[in-house]
Amino acid sequence: MIITKTPLRVSFAGGGTDLPEFYENHGYGAVVSATIDKYVYIAIHPDFDGKFQLKYSQSENTADPAEIRHPLIRESLLHCGPVTPLEITSFADIPSRGGSGLGSSSAFCVGLIHALAVFQNRYLSGARIAEMACEVELKRLAEPIGRQDQYAVACGGLNFLRFNAGGSVFVERIGLPPQELERLSSQLIIFYTGVTRDARSILNEQRTNTAAVASKQQTLLRMRDLAEAVRQAFQEGDFEAVGKMMHEGWLLKRELASGITNPDLDRYYELARAAGATGGRILGAGGGGFFLFHVSPERRGAVRDALADLREFPFRFDAQGTRIALID
Repeated sequence: MIITKTPLRVSFAGGGTDLPEFYENHGYGAVVSATIDKYVYIAIHPDFDGKFQLKYSQSENTADPAEIRHPLIRESLLHCGPVTPLEITSFADIPSRGGSGLGSSSAFCVGLIHALAVFQNRYLSGARIAEMACEVELKRLAEPIGRQDQYAVACGGLNFLRFNAGGSVFVERIGLPPQELERLSSQLIIFYTGVTRDARSILNEQRTNTAAVASKQQTLLRMRDLAEAVRQAFQEGDFEAVGKMMHEGWLLKRELASGITNPDLDRYYELARAAGATGGRILGAGGGGFFLFHVSPERRGAVRDALADLREFPFRFDAQGTRIALID
């Protein structure tokens, strides 16, 4: 049996500039993100009956991997090459229905590809696993997503990710000492909205707008500039500045597509700001999932009280990307 453990991620700035419609036309995109101590686990084991037995939110049993209904499992198996029929099981620290905004779909894909590679006695770098996951999600499945999640969860840590025209990705670690990471985590708070969503409609609209609407491209250029400014603020230990730029980034992000926010999300955001949050954002495509806020330690209680209707999601940072939790 092989079990992989792949972290989820939070992003601070630059989301949307990792779409090829942006970086191929503007030289590069840039995102700042970090992995956290919440995970997707994938377990694989040779199947006694010579079939592919899958257990996720549903169950499947087939002798032919091409008949698998779960698209990430099917295309990962087909992309990674012939394998012995397997039993594949997944677990996660967040709702299994997806749409969280924490990169769970890419974490699933990265973890599965990692497990399959090790099963074949192939030990790959995080960057290589990320690129294989991009091949599955962006090319084989034509998902309307960018490349940040695959690299974030495969490589792990607090990173500045640069997406270059032509498709190469540069991962720059933002090397905060452990005590600074602890100070940063004491100034961040996550709440679950209770709403999961299929991000495809939001991302499809954003992708179309990015390619066709000049004003959206200018918005994304500003968001790319913010990612570079957030990297500098992290390097200088100015976390309050990060919070202020998260607020600016959220205002910009709302302009990219119609479904990114809604009156309920806007109300929660304004309640948090009125209670003392410096800034924040909905993680991922928008429309639901998780809020991330920067809040000074002395205002955390007030923000918790203001958002008492939402569920707090405690977390710490994790410096590792996808890893092998068990080989037996």
